[in-house]
Amino acid sequence: MTIYIGNIPYSMKEADIEQLFAEFGAVMSVKIITDKFTHRSKGYGFVEIENEDDAEKAIEGLNGKEVLGRNLKVSKANPRKNH
Repeated sequence: MTIYIGNIPYSMKEADIEQLFAEFGAVMSVKIITDKFTHRSKGYGFVEIENEDDAEKAIEGLNGKEVLGRNLKVSKANPRKNH
């Protein structure tokens, strides 16, 4: 299941997010979305967790959690629309 994570502190790296989510289950991938010119974080990204129950627990446990002074926004990601 793919999880959307928003309001990520700009200083966080993908490894930090993986570590945060790993306590809930097996993390398959982490992707912080970056600006294509500056390569700086846009403050949101996606985490893929293998087990759907673990993903639901991660959403429940991390949504609204304060990390480095920012409250994370964590929810089930909407499927990509093919244009």
